[in-house]
Amino acid sequence: MIPNKNLPHVAAKQPAMVKVVPGKIYSWCTCGLSEKQPFCDGTHKRIEPIINEQGEPVMPYRSLKVEFEKEEEVWFCQCKQTKNPPYCDGSHKMLPKDEL
Repeated sequence: MIPNKNLPHVAAKQPAMVKVVPGKIYSWCTCGLSEKQPFCDGTHKRIEPIINEQGEPVMPYRSLKVEFEKEEEVWFCQCKQTKNPPYCDGSHKMLPKDEL
């Protein structure tokens, strides 16, 4: 299991531009550990669960699925700090220089 401390991981300090295809479902990585950034590769399934107030294990991360209606360029967040997931909102500019 991967420890759930210090997550989500900052995968990169710049967004990834992707020309999306209409009707295709994209799975955005929320944990930052995927090797296929900015998209999910299932790594979040190996992160140790958080125990909720009822004493039950809860998976802290899962992919965020998005679908687009038209072909366009989309800037996906890779720092995982965005307030508008999965889109980059410039939050990477506020991260400490040494964080990555």
